[in-house]
Amino acid sequence: MTTTDRTALEQPAQAPASRFAALSSRTRRPHPADVAAAVAYTLAALFVMQGQWKNLANGYLANSAQDQAMWEWFFAVAAHSVAHGENPLWSDLQNFPNGVNLMANTAMFGLSIPLALITLLFGPTLTWAIALTGGLAGTAYAWYWLFSRTVAASRGASALGGALCGFAPGMISHANGHPNFVVLFLLPVIAALVIEIARRGPSARKTVALGLVAALQFMLGAEPLLIFAIAFGIFAVAYYLGSPSRLLPALKNAAKSLPAAAALTLILIAFPLYWQFYGPESYASLEHGPMGNDFNALLQFPAQSIGGDLAPGKSYRINPTEDNSYFGWPLILLTLVAAVSLWRVACARAAAATAVVVTVLSLGSELIIGGVNTGVGLPWEWLSDTTLIESILETRFAMAAIPGIALLLVLTTDRVFRRGITPIPALWSSALAIALLPLLPTPLATIERSPTPQFFASGEWKNYVDDGSVVTVPLPRPMDARPLHWQVEADMGFPLAGGYFVGPDGTDEREAKYGAVDRPTALLLASVRESGTVPEITRQRQAEFRSDLQFWDADVVVLQPDRSTSALRETVDELLGTDSEYIDGVWVWDVR
Repeated sequence: MTTTDRTALEQPAQAPASRFAALSSRTRRPHPADVAAAVAYTLAALFVMQGQWKNLANGYLANSAQDQAMWEWFFAVAAHSVAHGENPLWSDLQNFPNGVNLMANTAMFGLSIPLALITLLFGPTLTWAIALTGGLAGTAYAWYWLFSRTVAASRGASALGGALCGFAPGMISHANGHPNFVVLFLLPVIAALVIEIARRGPSARKTVALGLVAALQFMLGAEPLLIFAIAFGIFAVAYYLGSPSRLLPALKNAAKSLPAAAALTLILIAFPLYWQFYGPESYASLEHGPMGNDFNALLQFPAQSIGGDLAPGKSYRINPTEDNSYFGWPLILLTLVAAVSLWRVACARAAAATAVVVTVLSLGSELIIGGVNTGVGLPWEWLSDTTLIESILETRFAMAAIPGIALLLVLTTDRVFRRGITPIPALWSSALAIALLPLLPTPLATIERSPTPQFFASGEWKNYVDDGSVVTVPLPRPMDARPLHWQVEADMGFPLAGGYFVGPDGTDEREAKYGAVDRPTALLLASVRESGTVPEITRQRQAEFRSDLQFWDADVVVLQPDRSTSALRETVDELLGTDSEYIDGVWVWDVR
């Protein structure tokens, strides 16, 4: 490899003065390519999210299930806490009276607090759209920036890598309902700071910056930060095994700075971390069962892409928000070619090793091919019970392979076009098109959100709520979280019994579950909605209903006309021994 082809990871450091001058020049005059990349990524993100932007009032991402309602509630309750000077880490507006430990949920305070004013003025759906759109575009640009600055690749090649990182199948899939796995633009910044410290030595500015950025990323999403840290650690080990002469200087530089940066991060997140694990309604672990990728999912095109439309394969997805692999066989083949051609380059070997290791981790405890469990044990089986790591959905490790794949394509593209030996650039361009065009995302499907009952939209609820809660029939739960939106529309004016969140399961084991601890009335009403039949109402059930209403400190019970309305209404009438009133589009029982 020639001197001009060598990556910045393997080049000697610039003189501080010349480097400062170069940085100052870039700060004063943005490079046209940087501006073009930012604009292109923003337009691409708007294209993907166009359905939501076209209908901010009533649009709802079709594949988000109940997650959009939950996330909009997280944004709304954070803004409500800021406006009222309340502790944002906890709220009893859901799961009344026990409340919700928001730090033990994916509340993204690093985003919801800074955008609180936007949420208060324009509503949480705008905050939701900004988070997802900015996350896609920002993550793409951050990786472009890292590739173009740290590995000294051309801006064109880096732009390609940034696009793959920001709009990878997993990113598009998570954009349906998981902004914490879309707003990832701080991860490349963390990588850049660590690389800078290892290569050029510590400084107070870099140490503080690393500590602050890591703390902010923790408040945006702890799980992606943990996955990134594991993947980056694998990359570092693989890199220095291939370049042992660089290991000792890097360790000396890191030892002077990284512990201080880690200490600063821990100081900044100490109280939120304590609240997450020991605050009210905290828990120790959440059992999610086997969540590994099917091997065939690596080879197929994602459902939400051009390739998925033109050549759909059998679905092996967990749900529409977890298409974490689905790289497509052309991209895997091209990545293999890139890895072999660059095998003598240390950072290319490290990128390839990282992509392979995290992809294997994403397959879970046993190898499953085409839905058939082969019985072959995989490394995740040994890691799945490790503290902290056990909380990760193993399928999501596949997302950590994308930067490694992108780096291999960036380095190969840069080398091909720098050398320009005919006809290699044309052949490589064709191969890139075959591998990447099928992965181009299609706009996320958006549907019309069901309207908020007039009872809540008009403020009529105020005539029925004093200091107690609203009990909806059935109660809000992970399968149907629409009442959270009704509460948001009512300006968070009343607490709700039940809800959609992660909290303790009510046992002594500190295990967690999705939704509130199931009380007898909640289970009864949910079963009536599913069956559409009125059960036998015994004195015991009436007593349980009264006890539950007392526990919830209920002021009013509300039923929106929907599936099984007649059965639900008759059930509650018999449980209370009184008839309901039809007021502003809902059936109401005043139980104060």
